[in-house]
Amino acid sequence: MPSRSNILFTYILLIFIWATTPLAIVWSVSDLHLMWALVLRFFIALPIAAVLLVILKIHFPVDKVSLHSYLAGSFSLIGSQIFTYIATDYLSSGIIALMFGLAPIMAGLIGRFGFQQHLSRMQWTGMLIAVAGLSIICFGGENQHIQPFGIGLMLMSVFTYSLSIFWVKKVNADVEPMAQATGSILVSTVAAICLLPFIWQHVPDHIPSAKSLMALFYAVIMASLIAMFCYFKLVQNIQATTLSLTTVMTPMIALFIGAVLNNEQLSVMVFAGAFVLLFGLFVYFYRDLKASRELARRTARK
Repeated sequence: MPSRSNILFTYILLIFIWATTPLAIVWSVSDLHLMWALVLRFFIALPIAAVLLVILKIHFPVDKVSLHSYLAGSFSLIGSQIFTYIATDYLSSGIIALMFGLAPIMAGLIGRFGFQQHLSRMQWTGMLIAVAGLSIICFGGENQHIQPFGIGLMLMSVFTYSLSIFWVKKVNADVEPMAQATGSILVSTVAAICLLPFIWQHVPDHIPSAKSLMALFYAVIMASLIAMFCYFKLVQNIQATTLSLTTVMTPMIALFIGAVLNNEQLSVMVFAGAFVLLFGLFVYFYRDLKASRELARRTARK
C-alpha cells in the first residue's frame, strides 16, 4: 500500500499533466490530421510501455480478469480520446479541460443510475448549477471557438472516461499500475489499427512541424504513459469520486495555460460560466470536503 505522501505526489502530478494535455492535443493536430495524431500517439506509446515493463521487471498478466481490466481501462484512453480529438475543431484547449471538470458529476450519475449509489440534495443542486454554468459558456462563446457540437463531443468523452473508472474498479484485477496502463494502451492500439482503413487517405505526406511533433511526444510520454500510470495507481488506492476530483482542479490552470501559450482569448461570459460551473462542482463536493476535514481533525487529535 503506497504511503499518503506517495499518493499525494501522484495526485498532484496527474493534475499537472491533465492541465497541460489539452493544449498538447490541440498543438499536435495543428500539422497532423486529428485521427492520425491520435493513432500515432498509441503506436509510439505501446513499444515504450513494453520496454519499461521489461526494464522494471513488472509482470504482465494475460489471464481473463486482467484482459477484462485492460479493456475497461482502454475506455479512458482511446474510448474517451476519440471524442476529445474531434472536439479540437470546435473548442479551445481551456474549454476542453473545463469540460473534463464535469467528470465528478458524470461519475455521480453513473453511480446513481448504474450502481444504485445515493446522491444527496446538495449533490443534485451542484449538478444543476454546473449545467447552468455550462449553458452560459455555450451562449457566451459562440464567436470564440466554442461550439455546442464540441460541447456534446466532450460530454461523450467525459462519460466514457468516467465509466472506465467504475469499470476498472468493478473488475478489480490484481494488476500492477504500469501493467494495467500498458495493457490498456495495447487494447487502444488494436482499436487504433481498426481505424486505419477509414483514415488512410489522410496519411501524413510530410514531416510535421517541430511544434506538432513535440506536442505529440508530450501526449505520448506524459499523457499516455506517466499519467496513465498515475491514474491506474490512484484507481486502485482511492475512491472513484475522489479520483474524479482531480479534474475539478485542472480547468482554471488549463484556461490560464491556453491564454498564455496559445493566445486563447475568452469572453467575460465564458469566464463567468466557468466560475458558475466550478461553483456547482464545489457545491457537489461540499459534503465530501467537510467530511474529509472532520476526519483530518480527528486524526490530528490522535
